[in-house]
Amino acid sequence: MLELAVKTIDDKKAANIVALNMKGVSLIADYFVICHGNSEKQVQAIAHELKKVAQEQGIDIKRLEGYDTARWVLIDLGNVVVHIFHKDERVYYNLEKLWGDAAIIELEGVLD
Repeated sequence: MLELAVKTIDDKKAANIVALNMKGVSLIADYFVICHGNSEKQVQAIAHELKKVAQEQGIDIKRLEGYDTARWVLIDLGNVVVHIFHKDERVYYNLEKLWGDAAIIELEGVLD
């Protein structure tokens, strides 16, 4: 599911994709994926595509929040939670620093 989420958001040109291994750090999910779009429309396009692909694959979307304002969209896919920020909000919230105890997952093989 992690690979599917990363590939899907990459296809919609999500910027600076980071995946964090949250096992042992948070009970919320096994993985967080963080990315951003450069406009509200791009943030919505990334979120819309991920929702569509997840549903096509039979993946239950537990929660989708923030789509209308498109400043920070959260999509909960169960063991993977995807955070799609507007570029300005990403710097402000800085989840990578907030969850600094989580290991960063190498995405080189997924994004090639």
